[in-house]
Amino acid sequence: MKLSADFEEFRSYLQEHKLSDNTITSYMGSVRLYGSLYTSVTTASAKKYRAFLIKNYKPATVNQRICGFNHFLDYAGKPQYKLPSVRLQKPSYLDAVISNKDYLLLKRRLRKNGPELWFYVVWFLGATGARVSELLKFKVEHLSSGYMDMYTKGGKMRRIYIPDTLCSEASAWCHRRGTPSGYLFVNRRGEPMTPRGVNYQLKHFARLYKINPDTVYPHSFRHRFAINFLQRFNDLALLADLLGHNNVETTRIYLTRSTIEQQKMIDKIVTW
Repeated sequence: MKLSADFEEFRSYLQEHKLSDNTITSYMGSVRLYGSLYTSVTTASAKKYRAFLIKNYKPATVNQRICGFNHFLDYAGKPQYKLPSVRLQKPSYLDAVISNKDYLLLKRRLRKNGPELWFYVVWFLGATGARVSELLKFKVEHLSSGYMDMYTKGGKMRRIYIPDTLCSEASAWCHRRGTPSGYLFVNRRGEPMTPRGVNYQLKHFARLYKINPDTVYPHSFRHRFAINFLQRFNDLALLADLLGHNNVETTRIYLTRSTIEQQKMIDKIVTW
């Protein structure tokens, strides 16, 4: 199979399949990389490409590029050359989760220095276990009830609780800024924030306050909620319900410990 030098038709193919701009850029980059190494697609060259990726990239990037290459083969009608992904070793620890110390530090700094809006973004994420998509659906009205009900496509209801202290302080905050109703977290134009915008700002504050940016992202606070919950109330089944997990095994990851925690335990316990 000859490799065409013009990939614009492949780009159109990806656009027709409603892939995001970032995904299209990634997949196009994968095929262009292949084209810089080989002039045609054969079983041997495809295997060499996989070996090249494994040698030069991290496993997650390898799989991303393989996925892009395989999409190209589907487009070209040559699925027989498709490559298997590499197996990602699942870590038994949670290193990319914000520590409780850094979570509290971030809250203190935002409370003191502002913007107050972002103090409440962080607090809501850490105290409710909400996903960022769920966070952006919180309204002033939910502060009165102390919870927000979310419904899945299958009609299952999940109730996200808001702690009393958070409800009280957030209500006072809404009163100060003259927001009697509507969405809690909006941008300067009064429109609901986007998940991408929330992630970007959290990274900004992480760098500002010298917290590892790799641990500061919306889902990290959901993890922190789960870990803190189990440390104070060790009920895995209840936590699974609170997080909206269908299988308690999904929740079991929060019983593991980070590398730093493991090291501290070993240093303390192993004295022989």
